[in-house]
This record gives sequence, C-alpha cells and structure tokens, in this order.
Amino acid sequence: QVELVESGGGLVQAGGSLRLSCAASGRTFKSGAMGWFRQAPGKEREFVGGISWSGSSTYYADSVKGRFTISRDNAKTTMYLQMDSLKPEDTAIYYCAQSNIVVPTAGPYNYNYWGQGTQVTVSS
Repeated sequence: QVELVESGGGLVQAGGSLRLSCAASGRTFKSGAMGWFRQAPGKEREFVGGISWSGSSTYYADSVKGRFTISRDNAKTTMYLQMDSLKPEDTAIYYCAQSNIVVPTAGPYNYNYWGQGTQVTVSS
C-alpha cells in the first residue's frame, strides 16, 4: 500500500511562485516514475509533468515548460513541483501520482496511486 500526500498549495498573485511537495509512504516501486496532474474547475484532469524514479529525467507539458520544475529527493520519498511565473490559468487542484513504469507519461493510465490533491489559486 502506498500513500501520497500533497502540500504547499495556496493563494498567490500572478507572477509569483509556489513549491508543492508530495510525500510518499508505504511500499513504493523502485522503478516507478512520479508525476503531477492538475484539474481546473469544469475541465478534465491534465498532465503537468513527471520525473523518473532516479530523478535524472523529467517530462513537462508544453503549458508549463520553462516555468515549472520537478525534482525528487535522494531518498526518493518526496517529489517537488517548483512553480514560477504563475498565471491565473494555472489555478487548479494539483495531484501527485506514482507510476508503475520507469519513465513518466502524460496519460494517467500507468499511475496507480494518487494523492488527495492541493489547491493552487493564482489571482490576477
């Protein structure tokens, strides 16, 4: 059993920054990538970015590329999402997830564990 807990969400003005954390506990897959997804009001859940288990490679959606950075600690128990130059359209509930394959994917199919989500609101 794996539990993922997100934290770090909140209110921020456009152009500001936030850093989200995702803490993992329980038995995790050694080769499992991790990813961030978000869901805005009235919209479907979308992929934000992901990181390999080792933390050596990352993959981002075009909408956040250059503004968001994903990292993972050496113990592989916490994943971070550094969000800079935030825009109102970034407003959403952000979820972290663990994949059952090595590399992150944009589709949700390989992610079998999900956190509860943390709200990010960006005001203009």
